Amino acid sequence: MKQNIFTAIALAVVMLGGCATKPFRTATTPLWDASPTRDKIVVCSDIHIGVEDAYAENVANRPYFVEFVNRLAETTDVRELVLNGDFLDEWYLPLSYVETDRTAFYQKNLDNNPTVIKALKNAIASGIKVVYIVGNHDMSIKQQMIEQAIPGIIVVNQPLGVGLYRTGDRGEIALEHGHRYDVYSAPDTITNAAITTGETMLPPGYWYARYAADWVIAGKPSFPPDIPAITTVPDKTKDRDQYYAYAYYRTLAVEFTRITLGNAFSDKIFDIQVDGYNGTYSLQDLFPVLNNDGKITAPLLYPNYQRTWDARQEANGVKVKSDFGEAALGALGGAYFEKQARMQYDVDKTESPVEVVSFGHTHIPEFYSYGPGRFYINTGTWIDHNTNYKEGDGSMLSRTFTVITTGAQDKVDVYQYQTDGNLRDIKAMLLTDHP
Repeated sequence: MKQNIFTAIALAVVMLGGCATKPFRTATTPLWDASPTRDKIVVCSDIHIGVEDAYAENVANRPYFVEFVNRLAETTDVRELVLNGDFLDEWYLPLSYVETDRTAFYQKNLDNNPTVIKALKNAIASGIKVVYIVGNHDMSIKQQMIEQAIPGIIVVNQPLGVGLYRTGDRGEIALEHGHRYDVYSAPDTITNAAITTGETMLPPGYWYARYAADWVIAGKPSFPPDIPAITTVPDKTKDRDQYYAYAYYRTLAVEFTRITLGNAFSDKIFDIQVDGYNGTYSLQDLFPVLNNDGKITAPLLYPNYQRTWDARQEANGVKVKSDFGEAALGALGGAYFEKQARMQYDVDKTESPVEVVSFGHTHIPEFYSYGPGRFYINTGTWIDHNTNYKEGDGSMLSRTFTVITTGAQDKVDVYQYQTDGNLRDIKAMLLTDHP
């Protein structure tokens, strides 16, 4: 059963997993019987390895990911391993963590996950091309540092904070994280430029994730929300701008009513010393309110947020723009992102050179078929507890990945890496035939 969840928050709101206390198995058998040709491109997304195991989203699943990568290295028909965004995580951090140096932060993240880094080096040494596409949780990575830490890895980060990677025998496969189509998670170099110094790109989803991380770590407490109310909905036909401003307000109101830390609205709980910020901030600074002039806007952070969406899409290289309302509603689930695959790449049209599109970001594994050799896939996630997707029995689906076999007509498979080391074929379960 797929759950509609506000993506920018839902990517952060998970239950924490624990470390394994016993030695992990060391088998490095191939994942499958290899064909004679290196024609398989394996895509994983949303690994979310963290800087501290005490609150990282991938702790229990980390040894399974390491084993998976090491077994890929033994599977001789694997041409590429693509990490499609949110590999390193700079967003899921408690409010008490004050980041002041991004280079030091990412180095600490790498140092906290030596087995992962070693496995990726092993894959490269085996002849597999390893590609790292940035996502929203790692849009600020220091590219050169990652390349030095994992020699031979290819980091895709263009335009800044977004990566698009074309691969396959004919360049027929388009891989990107998908966050540039998400109002709350796309890089934003524009809206807060007047109050920041130097380069800035963190969107509002970053702030929500920081708040949500504290809420999860605290055990998901419930307090009466301390947020203002806007009771009159602007008429969309008469004032689209203010209707969209209300939509932004309403999204925040719903989430900060559900996710509560018991802090006062004006408490300076965010201490942000990176991305051009140098100060402390409150929910009040971020929250849209009805002002004396009758206009709805936040007082400091992301004011009139609906008005910069077109410019942000332009800056992020979006080919076919969506309006703010459609994009804001799109953060509620996976259907909007499948539509983006069709809008941006014409993947469902036989004349399009792009035949396969794969995103991550939503943590919702999906598989769409548009006809022979034409597909959209969302690869899901490897976090310990994927609250964004539950199966019929209520279990949360994680450790999912895609295998694209490139050739005259591409073939796609979707699997879950199970805790016993076996592969579970989930393609049929996810399949949607698109007209």
